[in-house]
Amino acid sequence: MDEVRAAIIEAASRLLREEGARAVTTRAVSQAAGVQPPTIYRLFGDKDGLLDALAEHAMAAYVGEKAIDADEDPLTDLRAGWRGHIAFGLANPDLFQLISDPHRRHSPAVAAGDEILRRRVHRLAAAGLLRVGEQRAVDMIQAAGRGAVLAMLTGGDPALGEAMFDAITAAVLTDGPAVAANDARTIAVALAANIDQLPALSAAEKALMTEWLARAIKG
Repeated sequence: MDEVRAAIIEAASRLLREEGARAVTTRAVSQAAGVQPPTIYRLFGDKDGLLDALAEHAMAAYVGEKAIDADEDPLTDLRAGWRGHIAFGLANPDLFQLISDPHRRHSPAVAAGDEILRRRVHRLAAAGLLRVGEQRAVDMIQAAGRGAVLAMLTGGDPALGEAMFDAITAAVLTDGPAVAANDARTIAVALAANIDQLPALSAAEKALMTEWLARAIKG
């Protein structure tokens, strides 16, 4: 049965890639996969269930290509991830819109992709390069990335991707490569990112300091 499920997802992926979202109907997928329509209903419930599985499959493959280079400068690594995101969206427009649907963002593969971005942002914070809290930076980068791809897919400026990256990094990053002595918020963000590197503190003390720092950053 796993082979049948895989064949159906592959057929749906092919239809989406070659003919667009409108082509992904239960009848078309069953014909492409060489199965009867009831098989799709039995395995996926309905068309929405099939689309969920398709989005999960696509995200799992995409996330597998998004590895972080721990030896790379954190900003260079973030830019590489951003460019990969833009390239994927432009090359797979229907698929990108499918996995960008807020109703499908509960997917484990989407969560894995989000975690990679959080780790990239954490590296920036640990280096003292963030001027906002880590979660705020993640949210802003995600929103900018999705917006840039969708704008470019509707005929926007092809240079918009790079321009948006420069704009969003200017908003979330400090101006220099190190923490400025008079920038209290940046110092707080960097300390929060490195809290686990303070072995003299107990778990309770780390939790309390993390709470204080979060309030300081948000304020």
